[in-house]
Amino acid sequence: METKKSNSKEGINIELSEEVASGIYSNLAVINHSNSEFVLDFIQIMPGIPKAKVRSRILLTPQHAKRLKSALEENIKKFEDQFGNIQELNQNFNMPINFGGPTPLA
Repeated sequence: METKKSNSKEGINIELSEEVASGIYSNLAVINHSNSEFVLDFIQIMPGIPKAKVRSRILLTPQHAKRLKSALEENIKKFEDQFGNIQELNQNFNMPINFGGPTPLA
C-alpha cells in the first residue's frame, strides 16, 4: 500500500510506503554537524540497558536543518496552543556518548 500526499501549491507528490508510514520509535536524538551537514541520529534507549541502537539517521544541509528547526517551533506552538504547555523533564542527561565528533546535544 502506498499513500500519496500532494502539495497543491508546488505540485509535489510525496510517496509514503506502508513500512515507513508505521514510523520508528525514538526517545533520544543525538545531533552532530560539520561545515556542510547536520547528522541527526534517532536512538531507542531502554532503561537499565547500557547499549542503545541508532534506529534512523538523517543527514541535512545547514539550510534544511534551520528550516526543520523553524517547522518544529511552529508545530510545538500549535500543539501547546491546543493542548497546553509541554512539560520538560527536570533531569540531567549526562550519558557519555561519543562518536568522535563535536559534543552531541540531545
